[in-house]
Amino acid sequence: VKVKPFWMGKYEVTWDEYRLFMFAKETGDAAVDAVSHPTRPYVEMSFGMGINGYPAISMTQHAANKYAQWLSAKTGHFYRLPTEAEWEYACRAGTTTAYSFGDDAGRIDDYAWHVDNSNGKYQKVGTKKPNPWGLHDMHGNVTEWTLDQYIPDFYAKKGGLLYAPSTKPYPHVVRGGGWTDDPDRMRCAARAASDPSWKMQDPQLPKSIWYHTDAQWLGFRLVRTAELPSAEEMFKMWNNGVEYDE
Repeated sequence: VKVKPFWMGKYEVTWDEYRLFMFAKETGDAAVDAVSHPTRPYVEMSFGMGINGYPAISMTQHAANKYAQWLSAKTGHFYRLPTEAEWEYACRAGTTTAYSFGDDAGRIDDYAWHVDNSNGKYQKVGTKKPNPWGLHDMHGNVTEWTLDQYIPDFYAKKGGLLYAPSTKPYPHVVRGGGWTDDPDRMRCAARAASDPSWKMQDPQLPKSIWYHTDAQWLGFRLVRTAELPSAEEMFKMWNNGVEYDE
């Protein structure tokens, strides 16, 4: 698999950043005029685990895509979710081992918040050691969205595709493992798939396109590509998946 040059966020997107988007319409932010904006959440979405400096959680892939579109409109730079291949490339950071720090899972506490050291909640971003390319929390803290539809054998037949575009609401690929996971789920190559059960508590009918109330270990980070795609390709990535996607 080959990837083109890109920059990736040093940290997972935090509540400090994401809440500016969540409440943009209420503050009269003109950038939301051309972007669907989240409805006000029906529960406190940090679930008491902390906001300032902590990763944003429980958003759907649709919401993460729309945040990227909103941020692009605000900054004039193109941002999007990483493809699964980009995410793994960045996580490995030039290594070929199970983790970016080697094959010894016994060293995981230095690099990741996981089920045995997280004290039952996510932690502030950037408090563990980064990988060799300076990216923090690629292992653990919160699991991260990618742009791809989850297809078990995608890399055996992907051809020249950059990513697996969505053809159905579920599942999409999440990577990196989170604070509820064992270290094995944090390997660079470990894959997981999104599931409708992540919004079981959602009282809204139809189910919200913005929130996964049961996925309190789920977040994301963004990439900015060195090569600017066409406007059509930008639109496809920001609107990846069917309407009322997960």
